[in-house]
Amino acid sequence: MSQTPYIVIDEKILHKNIRKMSKLAKMNEVDLRPHIKTHKIPHIAKLQLAEGAVGITVAKISEAKVMASYGINDIFIAYPVVSGAKAREICVLNKELSNLIVGVDSIEGARVLNEYANKYNQIIQVRLEIDTGLERTGVDFQKAIVLAKELAQLEFLSLQGIFTFKGPVYKGEATTDVQKAGREEGELMVEVATQLREAGIEVDDISVGSTPTAASAVTVGGITEIRPGTYVFNDAMQVKLGVSEWEDCAAKVISTVVSRPSDKRAVIDGGSKTFATDVQPNHAPLYLQGFGTMQQYPKALFARMNEEHGVIMTNGSDLKIGEKVSVIPNHICSTINLHNYVYLKKGENDYEKLKVEARGMIQ
Repeated sequence: MSQTPYIVIDEKILHKNIRKMSKLAKMNEVDLRPHIKTHKIPHIAKLQLAEGAVGITVAKISEAKVMASYGINDIFIAYPVVSGAKAREICVLNKELSNLIVGVDSIEGARVLNEYANKYNQIIQVRLEIDTGLERTGVDFQKAIVLAKELAQLEFLSLQGIFTFKGPVYKGEATTDVQKAGREEGELMVEVATQLREAGIEVDDISVGSTPTAASAVTVGGITEIRPGTYVFNDAMQVKLGVSEWEDCAAKVISTVVSRPSDKRAVIDGGSKTFATDVQPNHAPLYLQGFGTMQQYPKALFARMNEEHGVIMTNGSDLKIGEKVSVIPNHICSTINLHNYVYLKKGENDYEKLKVEARGMIQ
């Protein structure tokens, strides 16, 4: 580990975060199905399952295949499948796993799944995705009943429930009030489920939740499942949202100061190929300062990046050439995906090297 940059994960903090979310789910009598997009590591997924998670959530089929290869057999693919090639892979997975659920948000995608399920003589469980304000994937409220009725007519699909991802959005706008955002998320989904049931459509599961909204969404009666991901590590975004404290951040990027071109500027050996850039500083509603936080140098600002260079405005901080600094990224999920390995800190000088097995699994 003498070569930087690399990611180190504090095992004690990791376990604490996993236990905390598991306790939240148990106290509110909902299932926990964490999203593994944050860590992409089977070892950590198994820690979550051992602590009470009913299964895992993934974004892509390739992620599901990696996790399945390590014996994880209860997987929800929370992403629409619309091509024949991917529907074929779904059918292969469906035969291998004890429980597979697939997200749908269109009749076109559902028909493709139904066609291949027919070819493979299978029934595929699906969940209908509802847009609750993020305006990404998911069907509008007004179309949910119509689409659900169409799904019910497809012989080889079984509509198992509904799901959504909203995050810190309230009344269609980004917010830092995660309590209101989570309550709204839960209430909107229960409302949709009620309308579907009144229309004669069975809804077993109402699946919601992100790390910011999980704690408030679970307080809404009728919610059956939460799917947070970032909580295992936390990051600068979660701290800014008030979801975690700095001491709850399990993952940090270790970089080396490689240059001090001036008293005002230092350069570290981690740039945009080391740190995620999808969460930009100085944007509403969080207005994060810089691309990450160095707790040992609170006045320093991680101001900008090139591919291999991170430029730090020192603001009087005495960063020395050759010194290693630890940075808590703005967004840990995308940062993890940039690294082949992470190092799990088990003790003072005891580290375990873990491969990010599902890194780059984008198909």
